[in-house]
Amino acid sequence: MPVADSDVAASLVKEAGTLAATMLAEGLDTHYKTSISDVVSAADHAAEELVVRRLAEWRPDDGLVGEEGASRSGKRTWYIDPVDGTYNFLSGLPYWCSAVGLTDESGSLAGAVYYPARDELWVGGRDRPTTLNGVPLARLTDRPLAEVSVSSYFHPPRMSDEQQLADWRSVVGKAATVRVLGSASVDLGGVATGRIGLFFQSGLGPWDWWPGVALVLAVGGAAEIVELHGSTYYIAGNTQSVSEAVTALRQPRP
Repeated sequence: MPVADSDVAASLVKEAGTLAATMLAEGLDTHYKTSISDVVSAADHAAEELVVRRLAEWRPDDGLVGEEGASRSGKRTWYIDPVDGTYNFLSGLPYWCSAVGLTDESGSLAGAVYYPARDELWVGGRDRPTTLNGVPLARLTDRPLAEVSVSSYFHPPRMSDEQQLADWRSVVGKAATVRVLGSASVDLGGVATGRIGLFFQSGLGPWDWWPGVALVLAVGGAAEIVELHGSTYYIAGNTQSVSEAVTALRQPRP
């Protein structure tokens, strides 16, 4: 019997996350990419290589894109984030995960996120309602933005850009509270679970978005990508909160 894409995704992230956690416990060297907070380790590379090898075996006709540089073309594409939240990972903060998302010409197809610190595995997609450790999650219900938390991030170097800062505040300022936690995929898993009300962030890589948004959509949530003032904003949550966030973001400001 063929193995479902969502089961493949679940196996990939569980294996990658377990490998990364083991390597972290044994000690790792840190390397910097673009800034002091943009870091990478041997665990990132090893976990991505593991996922690439598995996909070559299990889904040889599919394409893939990894955060650490892996790339292959295909009609469908797997997006790989071997360690999402590497700064947390290397700083001793347990809020990090391994994540993969699968897309086709119609958009999100499947996603899986494994959060080793809590041994939590989210899996969901177009044809599979989201589960957490095998237990189906409740479908998201509408709630206003003013009553929910928003998980976000704003890159410190951009705080001098008044337009971007105003755009960010236009949404975050209307939420009940804001949380900056450091892993987009764990955040989106939290949105799917109801722990977080809304995800709102700009400047994501596709590996930051596709794994987690599959989980939100598969519990009846909504997702929007908004281009504004030279930035791309990614928004996911219950339908009402997402709609209110998009309206607030697009509202003309002085």
